[in-house]
Amino acid sequence: MKIDRKPIFYFSAGLVASLIVLALLGFGRNETTNLSPKAKERLPYKWYSPALPDEMTFAGEKVPLDRWDIREQLDRELLYNYYAESNILFIMKLSGRYFPIIEERLKANGVPDDFKYLCVAESNLQNATSKAGAVGFWQFMSYTGPGYNLDINSEVDHRYDVERSTDAACKYLKQAYAKLGSWTAAAASYNCGQGRYSSEAAFQKTNNYYDLVLPDETNHYIFRILTFKHLLQNAHDLGYDLDSSDYYRPVLARSLTVTSSISNLTDFAISQGTTYKMIKKLNPWLRAHSLTVKSGKSYIIRLPLENQ
Repeated sequence: MKIDRKPIFYFSAGLVASLIVLALLGFGRNETTNLSPKAKERLPYKWYSPALPDEMTFAGEKVPLDRWDIREQLDRELLYNYYAESNILFIMKLSGRYFPIIEERLKANGVPDDFKYLCVAESNLQNATSKAGAVGFWQFMSYTGPGYNLDINSEVDHRYDVERSTDAACKYLKQAYAKLGSWTAAAASYNCGQGRYSSEAAFQKTNNYYDLVLPDETNHYIFRILTFKHLLQNAHDLGYDLDSSDYYRPVLARSLTVTSSISNLTDFAISQGTTYKMIKKLNPWLRAHSLTVKSGKSYIIRLPLENQ
């Protein structure tokens, strides 16, 4: 008797195919949707969009967060920086050391305290050097620094001195405020220049930063400053949890006024009971192995206290 094997073949093939599909579906569920409670507990992060503040000011001037375009620009900068956790934590630590110095100089010069966040936006509170050659906490160029009372030569570069460079930045900002009429405009001009800001304001018939189309970097600049203000002022509530002991403290030092040249800074350091490295750490504006002091000139060098 001849047996027709086609139905058996088709049945078997169909059964195998069904089993394969079920196996694949089961694999997919186990891998992507049916994580075990233990696996869920091991998820390292839960990503979310940090909430924007309802209201905000810069240097006492209101930020128009009721406008969709302004909220979205701030949201962009906040997202970019909020998840740069290590950078924010390091800035927080550095703020313990440098904010007291910067705040004191801003106050002494009559410049709003919020400008310390401009300093953060410029350099992350470090003596950085940009690709364009801007240097220091406040990122002065070599050709602009001398106009703001900063000595810059092969041996001395006051752009690396946080107090002197903060005073220089204050001088610029006060000039810009007097010319442009608002602290927000003055801050924006720190990025694009007073001339560029003025020309764009004249062409677009408005002096309001939030209504201007400026160079791309300047369009983001104020929002970057505002982002650092929001993150640093509300760090704990936003999840950046440092103890007070985690912050770097100001380095206490004694000051020595130098009125004559120093031919060898290593020998000078040893004579003062310290090291060349410590001299450079406390006085990063010293850029060579020696210091020439011209007649009638003097420099103040910071030295470690005896118990440090």
